[in-house]
Parts: sequence; C-alpha cells; structure tokens
Amino acid sequence: MKQTIITMAAGRRSASSPTLHDVAMAADVSLATASRVLNGSARKVADSYRQRVEAAAQQLGYSANLSAQATAKGTSAIIALLVADIADPYFGQLASGVGRGADEAGLVVTIAMTARDAAREVRLVRALRGQRPRGVILAASRSNETSTAALQHEIDAVTAAGGRVVALGPGAGLTVRSVLVDNHGGARELGLVMASRGYRSAIILAASEGVRTSDDRVAGFTEGFLAGGGAVDRVYRDGFTREGGQRLMRDALADGVEPGTVVFGISDVVAIGALSVLRDAGRAAVAVAGFDDVPASRDVSPALTTVRVPLEEIGYQTLRAALDETWQQNDGAIRLDVLVRESTPER
Repeated sequence: MKQTIITMAAGRRSASSPTLHDVAMAADVSLATASRVLNGSARKVADSYRQRVEAAAQQLGYSANLSAQATAKGTSAIIALLVADIADPYFGQLASGVGRGADEAGLVVTIAMTARDAAREVRLVRALRGQRPRGVILAASRSNETSTAALQHEIDAVTAAGGRVVALGPGAGLTVRSVLVDNHGGARELGLVMASRGYRSAIILAASEGVRTSDDRVAGFTEGFLAGGGAVDRVYRDGFTREGGQRLMRDALADGVEPGTVVFGISDVVAIGALSVLRDAGRAAVAVAGFDDVPASRDVSPALTTVRVPLEEIGYQTLRAALDETWQQNDGAIRLDVLVRESTPER
C-alpha cells in the first residue's frame, strides 16, 4: 500500500516574487508584525493589523517560504496529523478541530493515513520529519502490538528538531503528551443504559483484539451491561468500517440472533453497517447502538443510539497540546455522554 500524504506544497519563488518586506510596506506595518501574521508566530496581532497584512499579501501574491522558515526556526509552520482512514467521519471531525486550531496559529495541516498499520505509522513519521513539523498528532487507534521502540526513535528525532508529538488516547508506552478520552467509561454507561431499558442479551461487533480503542469500548460495555443484569452472548471482530459491520452482522444472524437482543457496534460506522443488514433481513426487533455520534448517526432510520464523543473539540485540544508550552498533562479522560435514540426502544 502506498504511503499517502495530503498537503499543500509551497512553490518555488521566481526572482520577481514579492517579499515579506514588500507586504509590510504595502500594509504600512513593521516587518516584525507582517512576519507574525504570515509566518505562524504564537504571538497575537491586533485584528486590524492582521487584516491589513493578509489583504496586502493576497494583493501582492505573497506566500510564505516554508523551507526558509524551517531553516530559520528549526521547525516549519506545519502540523502533521496521522489518522487511520480519512474516509471515516470520526477522523474527519477530528481533523476539523485540528484545522481550526492550526488556522488560529497560522499553521498548515498535513494529513497522513496509517491504515492502523504500526510499521506504516513509523514510516510516515520518518517521512514527515523531512518537513520539520511544529507538531505531530498521532490520532489513529493505538495497538498493543505497536512498534513502540521504532516509533519512539522517530518521535525522539522530531523532538530533537524542535517539534512536539501528541497522541490521542493512551500513548501505548510512548513518551509523548496524551489527550485521553474515556472510551471505557462511556461504553460502560451505554451498557448500563441498555440494561435499564430492559435488554438482557447483547452482541458486540468489535475491531481486532489488541486495538486499544475497541478493547476499551468492549470491556466498558460488557462491564456496564453485566452490572445492569444483562449478558454479552458473543463478540465478533473485524474492523472499524461499515463493510466490517455488515460482515459481522451477517455472521451473527447466521449464528442466530433472538428478538430483543441489542447489538453494540464499537463505532457508529460499524453500527450503521449492522443496521443496514438488519433492515434488509427484516429484523426490526433487534436493537443497535453505536459509539462516537458522527453526523450520519442522526440521519439513519431508525436514528442511532450512541455515545457522543466531542470530536472537533478533542481535535482542537490535541492541537493546543502540540503547541502550548505551558500545557499540562491531565490524568483525567474526557467524559462522554450517552444519547438514546430510536434504534434502542424500551423493552
């Protein structure tokens, strides 16, 4: 599988290309002020000055020379975001939050896709090091089999060059800043709510064993559902995709699913795949719940019960963790909320 990196590259300057000095003169501001606006400085500039500088840069056709910035500063105006699959709305919403924070800081976001392959993740971080990113955000699900030593080596190289690496979720043994999400607690609460609505039998559609996000959600739901008086009959494993949810739901139906069973998909995308199979099979008496609250969960019929993860805000927080010198590691995970919808009627 080819490595995929999405970014905007700065073109070569011609001899007649406008300079930062030209922009400062046109905007009637100091060279330092123009530089702060256009070169990704953390120092704030008054909106009136920022608007003048940006208008002058647009009129003159000026674009920042990222290579020159990296040489001068040690890092470029780039944030590298590693996700598992850009087609998954979970990562799209995360990227939106990262992009909002990067825009506020005058930075450019580069997105690379790991396909949840540990060796591929190492190769991508190594390749992205050449851009001297200001920060690297590891947003793909961590696996217990992650190549920790090889990845830590690349992380140390990013840090030595002046960048900072942040992991979304537990770092799986990595020495990095981490923004933690309470996947276990949110899934446990979902299990309790499903039991309180009268469900006593559950099937879980999960990712491969060892994927931390999936494992935490499986464990949390099982714990909550058992505490509420229910029992998890079976756990099926595939991936985080809609197609994976469809395959697992077909397998479950082939093995037998009693009316009144609740099916828990470890992501909304998986759960939506399961819903489509149940609809085609005419099995409306089987309830389905998901996790994440991506926009499509509200639009499917019946609307999907899920656990709301504030993905855009989490993306923004990971960006701030990569940039803020005074950021402090918080041992507490971001709490999540259960949203009950029509896909899990009371029994």
